[in-house]
Amino acid sequence: MGKGRPFLEVFASALRENYRFPILEIFAFLYAFGTFIFAGLGVLGTVAQTSEIYAHGLVNSLTGMPLFIFVILILVNIAYGLGNDIERGVVQTLLSYPLKRRSILSAKLLSALGIAILLFLGMQMLALFVLAPDIILSYFSTVLLSYLANLSPALLIAGIVLLLALVLKRGSVALVIGIVLYFGLSIIGSLVPFLAYTGFDITKAYAVIAPNMALDRYYSGVGLPFDYIGRWWIPSFSEVLFYLGAAYVLVAVIFLLGYVYFERRLGI
Repeated sequence: MGKGRPFLEVFASALRENYRFPILEIFAFLYAFGTFIFAGLGVLGTVAQTSEIYAHGLVNSLTGMPLFIFVILILVNIAYGLGNDIERGVVQTLLSYPLKRRSILSAKLLSALGIAILLFLGMQMLALFVLAPDIILSYFSTVLLSYLANLSPALLIAGIVLLLALVLKRGSVALVIGIVLYFGLSIIGSLVPFLAYTGFDITKAYAVIAPNMALDRYYSGVGLPFDYIGRWWIPSFSEVLFYLGAAYVLVAVIFLLGYVYFERRLGI
């Protein structure tokens, strides 16, 4: 209990900073509004379908605006919640707590990232249960896989922003770079099919960063004739799992680098 109390104090302090009124209320409303609007359109558009393909497509349809809101929330929390704390000397105060540096960083990330993920997935799952209960109950593994694939690019960018905030010790610069990276990845993703047709196919390389592309290709290839599959990369399910695993290994490596830097190289 003696070691747990300082951790909880750091975590509570981070919560107050990241979600002070009315930030949490505004983001919760935007999550709910965006999720139910997009989910409603997805359900109404294909109400007769009850397949894995539909389950994946429904998740994709309702993660549009809410996922962007989620990205902005975690980037702001990490960049300002950590980068600005270093600038203002708050982290130096936290280092006086009887905690290891990695525990302090874990408490900050649990607030900045963990609560945001719970809020995002909570709203999304609630929308699915309300609007399409048969889908989430019958194809929960597909729904879960789709969320994992959609979230990995956001988590990768969050890890990069964490590293930048620690190295630069400036939250505003890290935030701007993170937003540019997010839109840059989105633009590249929209260009990947065009580049493939021109002979410069980076689909598999991009799928390591954004495994949802591999999952999309897998479901788009279900039921296609064999001669068509030869003209377009259609991964097998095992390949989809490989790209998803590779994406999260990359995310884990980036965050591990952040922990190593915070513990050993952060000059404060």
